[in-house]
Formats: sequence, C-alpha cells, structure tokens
Amino acid sequence: MSSQRRGKRLGLLCLVPFALFFIAFQIAPLAWVAINSLYTDAGWGVDNFIKAFNSRFYRQAMQYSLEISFWSSLIGILIAILGSYSLRKVPSRLRDFVSAFANMTSNFSGVPLAFAFIILLGFNGALTLILKQAGIIDDFNLYSKTGLIILYTYFQIPLGVLLLYPAFDALREDWRESASLLGASTWDFWRHIGIPVLTPALLGTFVILLANALGAYATVYALTTGNFNVLPIRIAAMVAGDITLDPNMASALAMILVGMMTLVTIVHQWLLKRSYHVSR
Repeated sequence: MSSQRRGKRLGLLCLVPFALFFIAFQIAPLAWVAINSLYTDAGWGVDNFIKAFNSRFYRQAMQYSLEISFWSSLIGILIAILGSYSLRKVPSRLRDFVSAFANMTSNFSGVPLAFAFIILLGFNGALTLILKQAGIIDDFNLYSKTGLIILYTYFQIPLGVLLLYPAFDALREDWRESASLLGASTWDFWRHIGIPVLTPALLGTFVILLANALGAYATVYALTTGNFNVLPIRIAAMVAGDITLDPNMASALAMILVGMMTLVTIVHQWLLKRSYHVSR
C-alpha cells in the first residue's frame, strides 16, 4: 500500500508543472476574457452580449462563421470518407505516402495557403484563367463566401482523412463475408452494419472539423486582409484597433465563439463515449 501511495504522490507531483502551465496559459486568459466581456463604460453587465446579438453586423459575422464552417466541414468529411475508404484498397506503399502527405498538408495553412490559392484561384490565378478559357466558368471570386468555403475545405480534407482512416479498422472483413453468405447486398451491408458502426466516428470527426473551421483566423485574414465579416476577424479588429478599439466587445465576441466551440466539444465528447460503448 505504501508503494502505491508513493506512486500516486509521485504522479500528482509530476502533474504540477502541467497544471501550472495549463492554469497560466489556458484558464487565466479565458477567465480574463470572460471578466472583461462583462465590463462596459456604464459598469458591469451583459450589455456587450446584448449589443452583439442585437447588431445586424455582428449577427452576420456569426452567421458567416457558422455557414463557412458547416459547409466546409460537410464537404471535407464527404471527401475524407471516400479517401479513407479508398486507402484500405490500395497498396501499402501508396497508403503510407498518402497518409504522410495528408499529415503534412493538414498543417499547411495561414499565409502560405492563402498565397497559394491566390496564385491558383485569384482573379488572375492560373486555374481561374484556364477554366475561363475553356468556357467552364464565366467568373470566380475567391474572396467571397463561396471562395472561403473552398479554401476552408482544402485544410479540412487531410485532417478528416487522418481522423477517419483508423475508424475503418472497426469494420471487420468477416462481417462483410458473413453478410454476403446470408444474402445481403453491398448496400444492405453498409446500411445495416457499416454506417451504424462508423456513425459515431463520422459525427465526431465532423464536429472536430467544425471547431477547426470556427477558430480559423490566419488564412482568412491573409486572403481578405481582414475585410471579410467572420467572428475571428471582428475580434482581432477590435483588439488591434485598426478602426475602433473596443477590447470589451472583442471579449464578448470571443466568449460567444468559445460558447460555440464548447458546444461542439461537448457533443464531440458525448459521441466519443458513445463510440467507445458501441465498440465494446
């Protein structure tokens, strides 16, 4: 018993540096933002939140953030599903190469990604000019909501592949063989076995992609120089004071964004627990 107690005490002692780091760089800044979100020139209250939800401009920022995040996550996960499933059918060398490439491109974001898309799909981008000359498109605006959805989808796909690829391990080959022997078609197998088994992982991956897109800042700022109305851009503009300096309103918008991401995280944790119980 004494050795077990010493082991527990040693484990708790090893957690102290992490706990201090977590409090200093996670809890304390979040608490500071939460406190400042409740302060106005008139005193303490929820006036900043009321102003944010009553303002058409800020509501548009929330709407655009949610729309871009939702559609980029949905398109990204659909492509990632096809890619992850296809990786199970290719040779191991190609599979390892694609996995390594997905791992690399999942971290390709910010200014380099924005610059690459400007070269390819900007008003005078190489791919834009080729598609115009071929008569496929008349015009394309990379700096619009549609353009941002395409841009966000790019960095959602490799992350989705990395998260979904291990999930297909849950589908055992003998299940497919047993279903086939019992007369089930391929559609029957996916409808009654494959999709139900993968559903928790699919939904969990989707909410992770949603949270990843909600917090994206560097790429959209580099692409639009802060002229597109999404929550991260609005928060940064009020903190930097390029036009107006209002850190308290920025804190309120940050807490709204934190609330969105917290809801996504709670759903994600619930889905992880459900996936664990299903796998057992």
